[in-house]
Amino acid sequence: MTSTTRRIGVIAATGIGVGSMLGAGVFSDMWSAVLGAGDWYLAAVALAALVALANALSTAQLASRYPVAGGAYAYGRAELGAFPGHVAGAAFLVGKTVSVAVGALVLGAYVLPGHAQWIATAAVALAWALNARGITKTATGATVIAVVVTLALMGIVCAAVAGHGEVPQGLRFAQESGPVATFLVGASSAFFAFAGYARIATLGEEVRDPARTIPRAIIVALAVVVSLYLAIAWALATYVGVDALGGLATRRQGTTVDEGSLAGPLEQLATVGHLPLVVVTVAATMATFGAMLAVMAGAGRTAMAMARERDLPSTLAVQGSSGAPWRAELVVALVAVALVWTSGTNLLLVSVATVLTYYAVANLAAIRQRVAGRTEGLRVPVEVSAAGLVASLVLAGVALSASTDDVAPTLVVLALVVGWPAVGWVVRKRRE
Repeated sequence: MTSTTRRIGVIAATGIGVGSMLGAGVFSDMWSAVLGAGDWYLAAVALAALVALANALSTAQLASRYPVAGGAYAYGRAELGAFPGHVAGAAFLVGKTVSVAVGALVLGAYVLPGHAQWIATAAVALAWALNARGITKTATGATVIAVVVTLALMGIVCAAVAGHGEVPQGLRFAQESGPVATFLVGASSAFFAFAGYARIATLGEEVRDPARTIPRAIIVALAVVVSLYLAIAWALATYVGVDALGGLATRRQGTTVDEGSLAGPLEQLATVGHLPLVVVTVAATMATFGAMLAVMAGAGRTAMAMARERDLPSTLAVQGSSGAPWRAELVVALVAVALVWTSGTNLLLVSVATVLTYYAVANLAAIRQRVAGRTEGLRVPVEVSAAGLVASLVLAGVALSASTDDVAPTLVVLALVVGWPAVGWVVRKRRE
């Protein structure tokens, strides 16, 4: 690739990262779990950020050598073998498909409370239609969204500080420290709000001086986002309180899923600051729909890479005139719509569990790559990747166990993420 195509600098790469992270998570009800960690609620956000940083750096190291579609699916196959790569691909597809559903429900809860599922279904269909035509977020578009949403969120927090008056006694934050399990659930939930950070790591072919630009952009983007999230968490704890989160759910009656009331926390914070709810609605719509476009595109390209390796039907590798894998993205869209109409499972935590499994494979591949001396450009200390590996596995287990009281959904997730690759590995060995 010639240098003329490397047109993205640190500022643009940072904007892409911030815009990718400010998606459905910050507008969801994950704040209930974060504040549920008691005195450790800020530490829960910080832990999620540190795990995201380790994962992003490991992914960036791998992307420097393997700038191909598929992410950790391709990295895992190259460094660890077909089975670990397949696990990463399966985990990513499951996690990001669920993420599309969560994002659509968040958007629906803001746009038309009480009818979130119908709006979510329409949003998924529109996202697929745009992606199929090759219309995704550009670097400029991502930066614009990042600036607008960041300013809106800062405005909500500042308005709450300036206009709350006396804090209502019933809304004060409970200052008792929760148990370790509650803290870990809070950290797992907070991780969802950082999803998208790895988008910077995959810009190896598009940025100028990637060995310097990518790490800097990752660190700056995470610093901006984690500062914003800590401020929001503090404002919610101080002016709303963990017991009051979800108080707006009563006006969202009419949906049959718990996710129908995902929009509550930031709406309540805006109410404390006497801001019109349209401010939150516009920011949530921009951030969430933009994230849906990016997530669906990433899932479709991973499915395309897996289809090329025969881990999925080869028909899913078909690309349209725009270059987009429209068939693969159509399958993602259809499954996401089906999930929108399900109930009884915390889809956010299911997404977190599977995506963290994906990054566990990425960290393991980064360790193998670094030890074998196959790095190019960026070299991440083995200790960083090892910490990311352990933390990802722990938080993934916590998220999956907390996602539902029913064992059936958990078994389905395990069958898709581990069972499917295992069957594929056995079949491949027999053919050999």
